[in-house]
Amino acid sequence: MNARKTLEERLAELKPVVEPRLKEYFSLENLQYPPEAMILAAFKEEKILEVYVKDKRTDKFATLKTYQLLAASGHPGPKLREGDRQVPEGVYLIDFLNPNSLYHLALKLNYPNEFDHRKARSDGRFSPGSNIMIHGNQVSSGCLAIGDGPIEDLFVLAAKTGIDKIKVIIAPYDLRKSGIEKAMTIAGLPKWAEELYQNLLKELKTLD
Repeated sequence: MNARKTLEERLAELKPVVEPRLKEYFSLENLQYPPEAMILAAFKEEKILEVYVKDKRTDKFATLKTYQLLAASGHPGPKLREGDRQVPEGVYLIDFLNPNSLYHLALKLNYPNEFDHRKARSDGRFSPGSNIMIHGNQVSSGCLAIGDGPIEDLFVLAAKTGIDKIKVIIAPYDLRKSGIEKAMTIAGLPKWAEELYQNLLKELKTLD
């Protein structure tokens, strides 16, 4: 079994390889490294995760990179309970960076957030689930798997940016392109789904 490593130890290993790659991404897009803030937008239908960074010169978010989602279990629609294998849908923060993930590296999301808890209480649900990550490898059980190379990028970039300056948006598809009407046809949606998707659309429009 490999010895567990601290966050600092893992970053010291990764930075010499990953930071030159990140700086090249920023240079190609004429953006300054590191960014002031970052938003990760994941779309289930398109199977992509888009990385937006806040440019210090314009004070606006710009697209840095798009990664493929190699695995995201479940189907369109929010996560409702423990064990449903659903990837959540909502706006999340990062609780911590996991340098010892079973799936190489991971960014732990703050699911369930306040919105999720509130809706679970109103529905009478008591186990909405937990332990949702963006991680490496190519398998998923309610998480977003993006492969080992891409998670190394995000892990180092998140550490450099500061996890308190990162937001994660997870949606059934890019709502900016099709609106919420298609989302409202998803089978088995809870009664509060329209509120959720309006919130997600509002957040996504800040990136335009």
